[in-house]
Amino acid sequence: MEALLSKIDALVWGPPLIILLLGTGIYLTVRLKGIQFTKLFHSLYLAFIKRKEKGEAEGDISHFEALMTALSATVGTGNIAGVATAIIAGGPGALFWMWITGLFGMATKFSEAVLAVHFRVVDENGQMAGGPMYYLRDGLKSPVLAFLFALFTSISAFGIGNMVQSNSVADAVRSSFGIPVYITGIILAVATAIVILGGIKSIGKVTSFLVPFMIVVYMGAAIIVIILEFDKIPYVFKLIIDSAFSGHAAVGGFAGATVREALRFGVARGIFSNESGLGSSPIAAAAAKTKHPVTQALVSMTQTFIDTIVVCSMTGFVILVTGSWKLEGVNGASLTSVAFSNALGQHAGSLVVALGLILFAYSTILGWSYYGEKAIEYLLGVKAIKPYRVVFVILVLVGSILKIDVVWTLADIFNGLMAIPNLIGLLGLSGLIVKITSDYFKNKQSDL
Repeated sequence: MEALLSKIDALVWGPPLIILLLGTGIYLTVRLKGIQFTKLFHSLYLAFIKRKEKGEAEGDISHFEALMTALSATVGTGNIAGVATAIIAGGPGALFWMWITGLFGMATKFSEAVLAVHFRVVDENGQMAGGPMYYLRDGLKSPVLAFLFALFTSISAFGIGNMVQSNSVADAVRSSFGIPVYITGIILAVATAIVILGGIKSIGKVTSFLVPFMIVVYMGAAIIVIILEFDKIPYVFKLIIDSAFSGHAAVGGFAGATVREALRFGVARGIFSNESGLGSSPIAAAAAKTKHPVTQALVSMTQTFIDTIVVCSMTGFVILVTGSWKLEGVNGASLTSVAFSNALGQHAGSLVVALGLILFAYSTILGWSYYGEKAIEYLLGVKAIKPYRVVFVILVLVGSILKIDVVWTLADIFNGLMAIPNLIGLLGLSGLIVKITSDYFKNKQSDL
């Protein structure tokens, strides 16, 4: 079973899907005239300075809370372990291709949010419901694709957004502090229940505090490492660019990598980290208080910028400036931990990565709980929300205790399958995305 699932996983996340994800980002970038470049500073202003709309606006949570909820789900173990894996498999040049993926992914993220807000509805509980299932059903007129997306999302939420994360937290706590996994599981389940039983408003409030805190702490530690090794920064930049376009020969314990490997693993890990095109984050964007889809879309696209261009870069620089990427037999989160330890000392370095893994994984559980909830609501109605929340909390405990290799692989498959109907929707509705965006800037909305 494990071998079969691994083959299916490799097929789903193979070159066709990677090309489709990156290609969609490039296509939308062209059609939107490079909006992620021309409006980046304005989008950051809306997200972190302005934050609130003037006057009344429909929605359940603020722009900032919607952004933090989406970031909580995407800033995760991929930012710590995924970057390390990309560098070991593809060489330092993989980081460059992660940047490229992130930059084009911003246009995809923008487009997802435009459609999510434009096609959102008010459910029986008086709350906003939106995301790919709604713009596939009401925009693309494809209830079949909408159903498939909701089904894939609900399954992914229990796996990649729940048990996989709680397992990672329990393992990190056991390794770093010697606490039994079942104790961590109980604490994590209770902490999750307290937040998610209050719905999106509760999730938004908690993530708006937790996410900035965990990113600032992790980045603070990374910046200290970079300052300590500042003289190596010019060399590292040259290393990244040279490796991206000419590959990298074997050095130390590093086996070497071609340009093709740098491209492949940089793009794949970048997409896995920021989730642009998978269709998850627009579910959170649909809950935002906003008068116009484009306003929230501008805020939403900063998510990819923060996740990939900022947080992933910090991890990559720490691994490269400390020379840890040349070590033999170390990969994933262990490599990131070694890199921090080389600069800050073993205890401090291990603590930074352990706390990062714990906070990143827990925040992912909170964000994905909402994604799964909305998918279940679409499939079974609002009556299914409370039972879903109870089951979700129970599985947090289950995931922390059990060996879940099969669950991880299965969840990864359905996570990738989410992208297919979503990308079909984005491409099919690209003309509408362009029209809504053009009308917004033509009319000079009040926040400009």
